Amino acid sequence: MKTPQLPELPVFRAIAAAAAELKQPAYVVGGYVRDLALGRNSKDIDVVTVGDGIALAQAVGAKLKGRGRVTVFKNFGTAMLPTEEAGEIEFVGARKESYRADSRKPEVAAGTLEEDLARRDFTINALGLSLNAEDFGALVDHYEGLKDLASKTIRTPLGPDVTFSDDPLRMMRAIRFASQLGFDIEPDTFDAISRNKERIKIVSQERITVELNKIIESPTPSYGFKLLFQAGLLPLIFPKMAQLHGVEKVGNHAHKDNFYHTLQVLDNVAAAGGDLWLRWAAVLHDIAKPATKRYDPRVGWTFHGHEDKGARWVPGIFADLKLPQGEEMRMVQKLVRLHLRPIALVKETVTDSAIRRLLFEAGDDIDRLMLLCRADITSKDHERKARYLRNFGQVEEKLREVEEKDHLRSFRPVITGEVIMETFGLKPSRQVGELKEAVMEAILEGTIKNEMEPALAFLLQQGAARGLAPEGGFVHSPN
Repeated sequence: MKTPQLPELPVFRAIAAAAAELKQPAYVVGGYVRDLALGRNSKDIDVVTVGDGIALAQAVGAKLKGRGRVTVFKNFGTAMLPTEEAGEIEFVGARKESYRADSRKPEVAAGTLEEDLARRDFTINALGLSLNAEDFGALVDHYEGLKDLASKTIRTPLGPDVTFSDDPLRMMRAIRFASQLGFDIEPDTFDAISRNKERIKIVSQERITVELNKIIESPTPSYGFKLLFQAGLLPLIFPKMAQLHGVEKVGNHAHKDNFYHTLQVLDNVAAAGGDLWLRWAAVLHDIAKPATKRYDPRVGWTFHGHEDKGARWVPGIFADLKLPQGEEMRMVQKLVRLHLRPIALVKETVTDSAIRRLLFEAGDDIDRLMLLCRADITSKDHERKARYLRNFGQVEEKLREVEEKDHLRSFRPVITGEVIMETFGLKPSRQVGELKEAVMEAILEGTIKNEMEPALAFLLQQGAARGLAPEGGFVHSPN
């Protein structure tokens, strides 16, 4: 692992000059240095000075007059300076910390650079690069962080029990970094996560979910979830997912382990470039299987209705995890509810009617749904998997054909409730809903086209069958 090199940016020279004038040493520390060593893109920079961080920020801001305004956070003793070439730079004085048992909020006091680096979560984040004239760009590595980067190891600078007990969110961060970077967690460090797992209960759900989302967005998110499960954190932060784990057997009948199946589906979605919310749909697509599991001596284990129950659970799960309750949640809920539908079409003669219904229900999320369903084919029987994927391709082709013909992604029946009420002189009622449903069913079945003239004629027939006549002989005009 090569020593990271500071890029030749004017802002670093400006910080060095300001630090020399104030006679307080300054260093770039943390994730920016780590990412330089790894060759990863990283913009936002943390600068630690042995002295007054706010004073240094203001001195740098004066040197870069007109290029960014310093924002001061007095309560935290920090200041922020935005720059074009290096993103946001945060300035803080070197500090040491002590924690109470019931809080993640430390008591802070001025400290040395070594004490400041010791309070970092992991050795790979406890690296520094000097911004001082006498050794500009020199590496500061008191805890062998460069060695741990080279060996791809997550390890704490101090004893891991102290690190995780002081700030239990670091347990989640350890697993998140391992998952993002493909690193191993050093054995003593991982054992300390298991020992201190109950401490996660003092961390806010919002902070836990930020880390959970970053694990889900990892290149291979299953790795992070396996670590969460093995450490005993998953049952504490996401019990419904932990309950997917395990295989029950009766006689010769055993079901697959739905935990590892879910992780395979999640990895498949990640490999296909799925975004965060499609990945959440993968996490939740079988979430209700434990609650719907039944044993039938004739067919073995069944999970009837798990897609519907799972969809009903989605709003509550999102609320518990402090995830958004709007459009993202509704999309995930829809995909969970529909995730068996395309696969069911593979097993039967694909009719235009079935395709229309799927297109109508999935709407603009049909492509996401099809990606999820492809990812859900995880059979270890290669011949069976290949057959499913071939048949699935036929379904996708049929979807394209019907969509081109009927444009059902943005399907809106031409006969609305207002048209029905105006035509028959009705007020909002169950009867209006039944007529609207009848028209929609006829369109989806292909009995009539979604055009005003045939749809209105069908509506009048349905009304006559119910003893309804157009109001005063009036028939709604398409115009």
